[in-house]
Amino acid sequence: MVTQGSTARRRARPLSPLREYLRDTFWFAPMAAMVSVFVVWVGAQALDTAIVEALRDEGDYDTLDELLRFAEDAKAVVSAVGSAMMTFIGVVFSISLVAVQMASGQFTPRVVRIFVRSRITKATFAVFLATFVLTLLVLASFDSVDDPRAVTTVPLVQSVLTLCMVALSLLLFVLYVNTTLRLMRISHVIARIATESFRVAASMPVSTGGQDDGARLGSATAWVPHEGRAGVLRDVHIARLVRVARKHGVVLRLIPRIGDFVVPGMPVLAVHGGPVPPRRALRYAVSVGVERTYHQDLGFGLRQLSDIALRALSSAINDPTTAVQALDRVVEFLAALSRRPLDAALHRDRGGTVRLVQPVPGWTELVDLGFTEVRMAAIGSPQVCRRMLAGLDDLLLLVPPERREPLLRHRDLLRQAVDRSEPAPADRAFALHPDRQGIG
Repeated sequence: MVTQGSTARRRARPLSPLREYLRDTFWFAPMAAMVSVFVVWVGAQALDTAIVEALRDEGDYDTLDELLRFAEDAKAVVSAVGSAMMTFIGVVFSISLVAVQMASGQFTPRVVRIFVRSRITKATFAVFLATFVLTLLVLASFDSVDDPRAVTTVPLVQSVLTLCMVALSLLLFVLYVNTTLRLMRISHVIARIATESFRVAASMPVSTGGQDDGARLGSATAWVPHEGRAGVLRDVHIARLVRVARKHGVVLRLIPRIGDFVVPGMPVLAVHGGPVPPRRALRYAVSVGVERTYHQDLGFGLRQLSDIALRALSSAINDPTTAVQALDRVVEFLAALSRRPLDAALHRDRGGTVRLVQPVPGWTELVDLGFTEVRMAAIGSPQVCRRMLAGLDDLLLLVPPERREPLLRHRDLLRQAVDRSEPAPADRAFALHPDRQGIG
């Protein structure tokens, strides 16, 4: 059982669900960039106007005449940049579509969200769109007056700002292509999934002591049904639920696990020790969407790794090496959790009182998620069988005695399946020889 105390690595932050929602969307970064560049353009235009007024007050019309000639040249450059930006945006969009289609077809549709959450992809689109908007604004600010005595503004600072945005766009384009090519390689996709999974595990509240607090809740005094749309439980607003439970002197227990599918009317929270808090206090405390996310879902990474391995072992792809790479990360993730308390996370208020009990997958469930389907599909592939046996043996050396049972069960089932499928004793012995590389 996982608890949270003063030594927790990271406390839940109020805006955490909002940040996760924005990371899973693609519109926020481009919109924010376009709004920001408009604000910057307003400041640059004001600075250009101030420069012209200062030169006019000093009677330096020769400098103004030179600035007007510079503006004519800058206008041609800005016009070319505006046209080129639309071409660049089309190229980036096409590359992204091709990469997403290839990744979803070869790996699993669930890895598409890696491309959606990619910071470099969002930054590239945002800067390209912001540069295009900036060119339109700069072109609109050019003064048609040729007389230096009558001119009101010369977009000097605006033109320099446009060139800086172009340089930034070119740099981001190179980084974007490099990142996209990396994400199209299965090893980097698997590594990204593992990294996200470790981040979820690290954010879980961990401390010692108080493990019986969750068991002393007693019977539920009330239930809170789900009133929103049907969908996958993506995350809960931990800070808000803890604050509401503390205010009303109760303990809230989340009934479904993160990643479960919930429907309207289904109980999502059990109340212990008092009446149900007002509905308005629990509004927006539960987030439901159409797909699972990493945010608070401890098993989602294993689910994706298993899907990749299963797709690789299918007859249409037949790529056991990819399945071995996925098993490498499965073993790594389970090894990291081999001695950590699981089954439930206890979130406490500032006084140390448990206010929210959140169920998380147990050790047996995680082991089954990581190995069951891959084990059943690996029969006939000695490379995968050898890697799985080596991984199970490594985990048996790491886990405490009470967690050995599911590992021993999977090892025995794998050996039995290989014995049934391989009639030749030499082939059976070869497939059942543990090897961390599969077959070298």
